[in-house]
Amino acid sequence: MTEPFRSHLCLIHMEFFFPEVHSLKEKRMILRRLKDRLTAKFNVSVAEVGYQDLWQRAVVAVVMVSGELPPLQQAVARIRQEIEENGTVEPSHFAVEYL
Repeated sequence: MTEPFRSHLCLIHMEFFFPEVHSLKEKRMILRRLKDRLTAKFNVSVAEVGYQDLWQRAVVAVVMVSGELPPLQQAVARIRQEIEENGTVEPSHFAVEYL
């Protein structure tokens, strides 16, 4: 390959608080539905990356890669809207990094 190429990476960190959850099992069920929905709808990688041992808190990371930045920015807006419209979980913190 003699042609240079660019790739853009987007990393989203979302922190959640679950005041009505009383067990790790219950939290994992909620997160599983969220992860499955985001993966299926947006073709992203999703993982719980923080507070795995606490049942009322979680940090979830979402990662996307694209050759151009605008599609990533549009996807971030759609992901945020999807989470807000869902109503089951609402992030207490939502941070985006483009690399």
